[in-house]
Amino acid sequence: MMYSLEAGGKRLRPILVLSAAEAVERAENARKIAMPVACAVEMIHTYSLIHDDLPAMDDDDFRRGKPTNHKVFGEAMAILAGDGLLTHAFYSVTRSAALGAPPEVALAIVSDLARLAGVPGMVGGQVADIHGVQGVTSLEELEYIHLRKTSDLLVFSVLAGARIGGATQPQLEALQRFARKLGLAFQIQDDILDLVGDEAKLGKPVQSDVEERKVTYPFLIGMEESEALVVRLTQEAKQALDEANLAQPDTLRAIADYLMSRDH
Repeated sequence: MMYSLEAGGKRLRPILVLSAAEAVERAENARKIAMPVACAVEMIHTYSLIHDDLPAMDDDDFRRGKPTNHKVFGEAMAILAGDGLLTHAFYSVTRSAALGAPPEVALAIVSDLARLAGVPGMVGGQVADIHGVQGVTSLEELEYIHLRKTSDLLVFSVLAGARIGGATQPQLEALQRFARKLGLAFQIQDDILDLVGDEAKLGKPVQSDVEERKVTYPFLIGMEESEALVVRLTQEAKQALDEANLAQPDTLRAIADYLMSRDH
């Protein structure tokens, strides 16, 4: 479990949890209360990567520049490591209540996590992704995959932090739009980087989507239109962020700009 959890990465999802908590209200203890939830979403993300890399799924040998979990510990232990991270994530969320989160907030976060990381969200997106085939999957179906496989965990992260920060219902709705747009832009940028990215920076082989005949935005609409779509979605995300009327939105806005221009 620790091998993959400490393997590196952008830590985007936990950063979004912490940043959203601090953005809603500049409470001194917001980051402390949000930290167990930030850890939880990184556990969920890491378990999904361990399982994604298995031979039965993407069959990848490297992740973040290191051998994948099953290459080091074997397939059985990799499956169990993922199971352990998934289960422990829910325990970690409950620790936010011990640090001062109202019980109803912790319960709402647990409910969001079960839904957005589960069948209606990330797992459902992974299922659709496995069934995706070049020449068959439509643009609408690909958007469904990206919104659930990638975007929904970003939505969870922003909503969880915002709940801890004391967000109102209108703020939660605006932040959900922000994270949904941001997540789709993030995944389209991943599609682009798989074609033109630097393998050393990415920490995994490029052109893997092509070799596996996966459907991507560049495959369906071309590289130039894909790049323009990333820009448009990022602008729409920042507009939704403005509508949330947060006390300190600058970090969330900076994250959106960074993700649009990242090269790994």
